[in-house]
Amino acid sequence: MKAARIAIIGLGLIGGSLGLALKNALGSKVKITGVDRCSSSLAEAKQRGAVDIISADDHALANQDIVFVCTPVLQIGLVMQQILPYLTAGTIITDVGSTKLFLLEQLRDIMPAGLSYIGGHPMAGREKSGITAADKNLFVNKWYILSQGIHTNPEQYQVLSELLQATGAKVIAMNAAEHDCGAAYMSHIPHVVAAGLVNLLHNRSSQENLLRLMGGGFKDTTRIASSDADMWSDICLTNSTAMINGLKEYQNILEEVVGAIERADRARLYTFFSSAKEKRDNMLEQEA
Repeated sequence: MKAARIAIIGLGLIGGSLGLALKNALGSKVKITGVDRCSSSLAEAKQRGAVDIISADDHALANQDIVFVCTPVLQIGLVMQQILPYLTAGTIITDVGSTKLFLLEQLRDIMPAGLSYIGGHPMAGREKSGITAADKNLFVNKWYILSQGIHTNPEQYQVLSELLQATGAKVIAMNAAEHDCGAAYMSHIPHVVAAGLVNLLHNRSSQENLLRLMGGGFKDTTRIASSDADMWSDICLTNSTAMINGLKEYQNILEEVVGAIERADRARLYTFFSSAKEKRDNMLEQEA
């Protein structure tokens, strides 16, 4: 690909990892400007080589080919409104928000004709946040979703797709509604479940003794509960319909399990566990 001028707004885990991955893969073929209000994040990103230039000023966004907005999802619309006057015609704007329909509806009325927006979401992350947790390999072999955009054409999708593939990501197109439903079941609801299990344990009066019984199963199941609380609060509010529907379905499943235990219905419990094992094993085979 030809040399590209790229700006990354928000140098946390995803923004920092994106910068590291692109610089690692493309070196001088990309000139990356990092924009953040936190001076320590800017300094750390520059020191680690995630960006070439750092700035807290939106004027630095002029004359960029691609701008990545990597802030929490509830802030993305506000950031977009703030930066639009500084962008140059022809710039591609994208984001890494975990919900896409909410953003598409927010941006449809404010995106000027000379600029192009393409929704994006890397299905990658860690339980830690911030630039210090950034990793150049975060996107390797992970799906990166591109959803429908505003004022875009196939060539612009291709430019962004090729850039993201350089990070090692597997890029796929998906409409916003389909993405949000899938993300709710595969990512958002599991985070609620993990956090719920941690709070369940914490509410027990004999917590200290229970901690002695903690094994790999509990740690593995609740690992993602250590993720950023601001981000996950925003996700719940911006993907509420899909999450409510999924959580109600999950609630029904738990009620069935409770009923089977109350009835001492071993056959029903065996079916519950064996069916889940078979389905999960099949899912992993299909993923491979």
